[in-house]
Amino acid sequence: MGQTTSRADHAQPLQPSSSACPVPHVEPVAAPAKCPIPHDPPPKQAQCPIDHQALNPLNQMPSLAQTPAQNQTVNLPVSRTESSIPRDQSAKWEYPSPQQFYNALVRKGWETPEEHVETMVEIHNFLNEEAWEEVKKWENRHDSASDIQLARFKGRPGELSPKARMWMFAGWLLPSRFNTEPPFDRHDWIVRRAKTGEEVRYVIDYYSAPPEPDGSPVFSLDVRPALDSIGSVKDRIAAATEDAWASFRTSK
Repeated sequence: MGQTTSRADHAQPLQPSSSACPVPHVEPVAAPAKCPIPHDPPPKQAQCPIDHQALNPLNQMPSLAQTPAQNQTVNLPVSRTESSIPRDQSAKWEYPSPQQFYNALVRKGWETPEEHVETMVEIHNFLNEEAWEEVKKWENRHDSASDIQLARFKGRPGELSPKARMWMFAGWLLPSRFNTEPPFDRHDWIVRRAKTGEEVRYVIDYYSAPPEPDGSPVFSLDVRPALDSIGSVKDRIAAATEDAWASFRTSK
């Protein structure tokens, strides 16, 4: 059992083979002729399935149709509501219609009861109006709140801002004191100061808060200029100092 060793001392002598010419006369089979240049097309590179050329550069969203979605059973309004947020000197932004809002949800693969879409649009519009009011409070530091414009924006759901990550970490350390839920949405708004033409990026984190006793939903917005310019850094430091001083005076 196990390994065996072959030895040559008791092997039988080899018998001579019949005489034959040592040179092989069988011609080798030649391979078929083939073009040396490969003609197979190269494999296609992986690419994003969304046609980014079709996106609106002002909001990074595709144009949404007003036609009902497949398998839709409820007729939704197609009228759009004008916001209070200036887009330029002559026009204001319009909110999507309930039908467009529903089409956007379907496009993202989110299941939403059709009968609740109109309420969701009302909440969506209300939150954006509140966010604009917060932006104007920041811009009051520069006496430009009356002539600012929302030049463009981008929704970034699922992308946590650095501040949101910080609050998530604080909630992990002290769950009894800090919120442990991430924001349910994030927007980046580019605000233009009409007098100077300067553009300032604002980050908006949308949080869900505990509901009212009657079940009404409550939301919390964290609106602030992004820390990507010296002016915005100064504004953030000044606001934090003012809040800390106000809290100190209240506790005295």
